[in-house]
Amino acid sequence: MTSRGGPVEAQDGYKWMALSNTTIAMLLATIDGSIMLIAMPAIFRGIHLNPLVPGNSFYLLWMILGYLVVTSVLVVSLGRLGDMFGRVRMYNLGFVIYTAASLLLTIDWMTGAAGADWLIVMRIVQGIGGAFLMANSVAILTDAFPANQRGLALGINNIAGISGNFIGLVLGGILAPIDWRLVFLVSVPFGLFGTIWAYLKLRDGGTRRREPVDWWGNATFAIGLTLVMIGITGGIQPYGGHTMGWTNPRVLGELTVGTLFLAGFAVWQVRYPHPMFHLALFRIRAYTFGVLSSFLSAMARGGLMFMMIIWLQGIWLPLHGYSFSATPLWAGIYMLPLSLGFVLAGPLSGYLSDRFDARLFATGGMLASALAFALMYLLPVDFSYASFGGTLLLLGLSMGAFASPNRAGIMNSLPPEHRGSGGGMNTTFQNSAQVLSLGIFFSLMIAGLAASLPRTMTAGLVAHGVPGQAAARVAHLPPVSILFSAFLGYNPVRALLGARVLSALSPAAAAALTGRSYFPSLISSPFHNGLHEALIFAVVACILAAAASWSRGRRYVHGEAQRPLPADEDREPRAAGGGRR
Repeated sequence: MTSRGGPVEAQDGYKWMALSNTTIAMLLATIDGSIMLIAMPAIFRGIHLNPLVPGNSFYLLWMILGYLVVTSVLVVSLGRLGDMFGRVRMYNLGFVIYTAASLLLTIDWMTGAAGADWLIVMRIVQGIGGAFLMANSVAILTDAFPANQRGLALGINNIAGISGNFIGLVLGGILAPIDWRLVFLVSVPFGLFGTIWAYLKLRDGGTRRREPVDWWGNATFAIGLTLVMIGITGGIQPYGGHTMGWTNPRVLGELTVGTLFLAGFAVWQVRYPHPMFHLALFRIRAYTFGVLSSFLSAMARGGLMFMMIIWLQGIWLPLHGYSFSATPLWAGIYMLPLSLGFVLAGPLSGYLSDRFDARLFATGGMLASALAFALMYLLPVDFSYASFGGTLLLLGLSMGAFASPNRAGIMNSLPPEHRGSGGGMNTTFQNSAQVLSLGIFFSLMIAGLAASLPRTMTAGLVAHGVPGQAAARVAHLPPVSILFSAFLGYNPVRALLGARVLSALSPAAAAALTGRSYFPSLISSPFHNGLHEALIFAVVACILAAAASWSRGRRYVHGEAQRPLPADEDREPRAAGGGRR
């Protein structure tokens, strides 16, 4: 593997420069994936749009998920382009697109639906830039570092990406109250700096194969995955008289047609001589089971972050004296132990996995994650923060212990000429799992709320003087609207009843209904029922991820010269390209 200056591995200064640049890129890309979650109330106020009005949940969901969907869809294709035309070239282009879109997001001059449409479109463009960065940064690092240091390098890079999801929560809570445009503007100077730095310092190394672009493969994969993820987001929205949309013919059609396109993609990849993604890579056991464990771990944690935010914002923080408007920022702050655990465990486990069997750390991390989710299951709704924070820290440590060795094992197993598309496929599985996880977690939560919330809410509102007709209207609103109101930091009862109904009540009754304890007390029991089901799902997903991680086999590095094995290590035949298990 060579570059303009000689063997990349021999250039110690270059590899650390590549690590620092790609780490900043991953941090920026993932911060923008979550910064909207906390800033959403300020953004909707800024563009004068009420997200709780029926029909506006589309804007809410796609402002949150549009970025994630587009990165999931494009990252494999853009990784393949990097394999063919140069990873650094594609990476630099990503920085340019990302920075330009961040700037364009700040100049939204429209209001209402038009303003929301502009933000969604520009978020998608920003996601395209983020996909260029995600698709090629890991391959650039794998090119730059020798196999015995990739665990540490990829660990730092991967943990920066995961930590960015939680840093974005706090950063959005700090900047949005000042001016919602700062949420996007903050990325511009860092993007400019990263663009210039990458252009001047990064250089392409590794194997390149100039081949025809697989347009049919790109098209079938993009259309299929997009339709599946749109169908999942539609499934958690109400349809007709149903609390969810899984019976909606449009949703069923999107899921069915999307699945057929993905099946067509797989058939085409086998037959086309220059495919977008070589399915033969799944013959490498270390790669296949590493990707599978990534998918399952993302399924376990993807939707749970939303559940914990709703838990904090809708119940725990108001019960402990925080106003609803202040809960988005404080939810991000109170979740920092999770990020701290990632930061502490990620680089350390990556460093140790370079010297010992990576699957020990990855498998142990998933088993410890299952334990953390089980401990969370045992917490009461109104928990002691010491118990909650300690459980979050354990979850962060265990997820961090898994992520770095698993990513290093995946990238080490890939042939150099397929590192972009192979790493991109792993990222696609992770991002897609997060969208699927959201669908599963929200469905479980909504089902739990729908079972008892209408009756409980009707009785509670009527007891405080709300007319029966108004109480029934609010109580039979889709549970997702109630979850979204808590998620957005609104006072749910005030937002759902409206000023006219509240003004007709006695001051004491109105104060009781809009106080900090009424809504949390109302929602606690049904919320906890749904949360328990979601946590059981997370535990099962983590145990399956641990089994998949252990099934990867012993350490395998593609193309690594065969070395004598220790006497106590089982000998296995080398897979194509060399290396050992």
